[in-house]
Amino acid sequence: MKRTIKTGKLIVVCMAGIAALTVAACAGKEESGANVIITEEKEERVVNLFSPMEKTMPDVENTARSAADKTIVMAEEKLGVSVAYVTYTAADYQDKSYDDVTLDRARNDMDDMYLLNPDTIRTLGEEGKLMDLSGLENVKNLRDIIIAANTVDGKLVAIPQEVVAYGLFINKDMFDEYNLELPETPEEFLECCRVFKENGIETPVGANRWWLETFVLAQAYADLYNGGNTEAEIAALNSGESKYSDYMRPGFEFLKEMIDCGYIDAEKAAVSEAIEGEGADFLAQKTPIVMAYWGAANTETAYGNPDFEMLVIGFPSSRGQMPVMPMTGFGIGINAEHAEDALKALDIMISDEALQVYTETNKVISPSKNVEVDCIPALKPLNDRIRENVFVLASNAGMKVEQWGNTCLIVRELLNGASVDECMAQFDKLQEESLSK
Repeated sequence: MKRTIKTGKLIVVCMAGIAALTVAACAGKEESGANVIITEEKEERVVNLFSPMEKTMPDVENTARSAADKTIVMAEEKLGVSVAYVTYTAADYQDKSYDDVTLDRARNDMDDMYLLNPDTIRTLGEEGKLMDLSGLENVKNLRDIIIAANTVDGKLVAIPQEVVAYGLFINKDMFDEYNLELPETPEEFLECCRVFKENGIETPVGANRWWLETFVLAQAYADLYNGGNTEAEIAALNSGESKYSDYMRPGFEFLKEMIDCGYIDAEKAAVSEAIEGEGADFLAQKTPIVMAYWGAANTETAYGNPDFEMLVIGFPSSRGQMPVMPMTGFGIGINAEHAEDALKALDIMISDEALQVYTETNKVISPSKNVEVDCIPALKPLNDRIRENVFVLASNAGMKVEQWGNTCLIVRELLNGASVDECMAQFDKLQEESLSK
């Protein structure tokens, strides 16, 4: 999620709107001067929603926000409630992260509903701070992958409005200029970077401090999720028979080679916010490759209107181009003050009627097995793989070690100079801690 509001503003307003994107739960330095704006509503029935606020450009429509707004309005009108939402984004890498603030608010029962990232879903689910949503009427329409990825200790604790898929955003014109085929494997990807570098492209891959883990996860779990032995492999990891570090090592060695060869700027990436750090160079055709979420291809605040042919493909892996899919989701606090209305509102927001509106507006993959919308041409390569059921889950509540946030944090250590062996030792420590619980 992009960090935008200076000094980490916390904003409380009574109007609808969210941005269903993914960030990692990475610690930051808490700012003491947070600004709070409170607008009071006198309506008797209110559902309080905590969510991130995506940065917008003046006079540019934010489709992610608009899509969610429409479904929230549907819930408001059908139930006669008002959805009041609290938003927070960090200004930069020194601010307290959105996830840090989410954990604090949820643990202290400050809101009714929360838009949660994968790591906070697992953490709050394990702590018993989220309600079981499996009884909602519209859960029956959800894809199996949604339920599997968001079930903690037998409880469905979060439900998204879209399946967040990450891919590589490619400047196809620059690839054609140097007669390069779109890479399938890590070796082919590195060769493309070498050619770009030798032809004067200073930084072939634009990176930020949030999303480099996508390269790692694609390589780590390509076989686990696509080799027909998923349950057994996860069971071996959970029991300690297999080591997470053995899965992760090839991806970290790949990133280390990219850093050493100058294909990414590690120093810049370590302090850069998502899209804000690398977006300008990609749009200016100085950098041919960036990584981002599906919705960024549709959104003019991101990459929705480039001056070149853009394609979104999967990350390089032993099984070819691999989409990486973490799961955000809405959760409801176990002690929510307005629990009944919050549950009813969420049930409407995940209905096929609402998700059809959301999906058509935002042109994303729906969590409902009954809702399909054609994607824009740029997303077709990524979408084709997903429709073939070829992808890697970046978050899976069935794994005892949380993946998305932890991998992000350890990649951050690599960017700051840690060795691959030091990073693997951190995964081993996480696994040991999970086995001792």
